[in-house]
Amino acid sequence: MISSVKRRLRARYGWLPLEEMRNKVVLGHTAVGLRRFEDSEVRRLLATLPGGRRPQARVATVVLTYKRPEGLVRAVESVLAQTVRDQVVVVVDDGGGGLPELPADPRLHVVSLRHNINVLGVSRNIGMRLTDSQFVAFLDDDNAWHANHLEVALARLDGPEPAESRPDAVYTAMRRVTPDGVERDVLSVPFDRKLAWERCFLDSNPFVARRSADLRFSRLRRKSSVAPKEDWELIYRFSRNHRVEHIPEATVDYVVNPNSYWTNWEPA
Repeated sequence: MISSVKRRLRARYGWLPLEEMRNKVVLGHTAVGLRRFEDSEVRRLLATLPGGRRPQARVATVVLTYKRPEGLVRAVESVLAQTVRDQVVVVVDDGGGGLPELPADPRLHVVSLRHNINVLGVSRNIGMRLTDSQFVAFLDDDNAWHANHLEVALARLDGPEPAESRPDAVYTAMRRVTPDGVERDVLSVPFDRKLAWERCFLDSNPFVARRSADLRFSRLRRKSSVAPKEDWELIYRFSRNHRVEHIPEATVDYVVNPNSYWTNWEPA
């Protein structure tokens, strides 16, 4: 009887949306304190930025890091090497400390949370809230962008079409590689909300979006065993009221690291 009910619910709503509903019920209480922490850190860190003001640019890129110095340098260099120069880059250190020397670039700002929280959504929200931009992009410290990543995304987001014909967010294809740089595959899945019911193919690393009040990550404290992840939740929820499109051009090198979580996004 129970399995029959589950099958009917899954057929109507999808596995991942049902799991996320359960997460909100079971883990909802964790978001209260994390929201207070996020607000407090935004106030504290904003005072450390030049003039106590949010840096402005066409694109704000949030790079999240925790104890990956070599990867962080590579990730930041790939962001600063973008053909789109009008951007501000905020590195958010999740209380890891011991950051490496990063390029001296006036567009780059580095902030550290007062202690490690291991809640990716809150750290990314802080990075977004410390910036002012038309578009927002994200990168983790073990991945890297190709030099044309933002150019490809913005060509669609801010193209010559009438505003009502443009999407509010896009995500490109990802070249998935092993830690030693060997290509595993190129992952390119067109956006489909119903497909996202069953597959965790939505990831923040290739995702570029028009800034909006709806553009905020979940504040639930999710263990590694919890599905879906913050990336899926953000993009799926954002797509409810905003148009999301896929660009089938690989502009991201995504590292499949057996020692950390990576998105199980299989080819279509």
